[in-house]
Amino acid sequence: MKVTKAKAAENRERILAGAARLFREQGISGVGVDALAEAAGLTHGSLYSQFGSKERLAEAALRHALATSAARLGDARSLEDYVARYLTPDHRDRRGDGCVVAALGSEMPRHVMALRRGFTGVVRAMVGRIAGLMPGRRSSEDAALAAAATMVGALTLARTVDDPELSNRILAAARKALAPGRKAAVTASQGSTRHGAER
Repeated sequence: MKVTKAKAAENRERILAGAARLFREQGISGVGVDALAEAAGLTHGSLYSQFGSKERLAEAALRHALATSAARLGDARSLEDYVARYLTPDHRDRRGDGCVVAALGSEMPRHVMALRRGFTGVVRAMVGRIAGLMPGRRSSEDAALAAAATMVGALTLARTVDDPELSNRILAAARKALAPGRKAAVTASQGSTRHGAER
């Protein structure tokens, strides 16, 4: 029986949602086609007819994960709001539907270039979103890169340790480092140190 366009679109959405969750929880290398098909409630044939390969499914799942993450943080009105909602214990504990960059970043160097290219697009989109929350977008691109690296690094590190108190402190320290006025305070401090050394 021929599958309707609506049913095909529904199947595709189910595959992408399940794959995006599993990849973030277990890593791309850690998830087999059997698990992907089971999560979507479909057969191997349906999976391959939609995407052709696991790598192409992974690329599409990355875009899907970015879209769902963007929707969750899309109403952030400031960098402070974005950071406060990103660096939380809840986000740390919900790896399956959290930031795909933090979940899969350390795995990417071991994958094929096509997948890395797609991941690079995800990183660029994240940095662009952060830059858009900063005044003077062009001059803030480096600052947005630094903020993204701090957030992703802190979330990743907070997930690696087995001490809940330390994990929470990592998140809190990163939030503090990215707080408004922090950059100005650090710059002023560096200037004072420099002038003191010149005396």
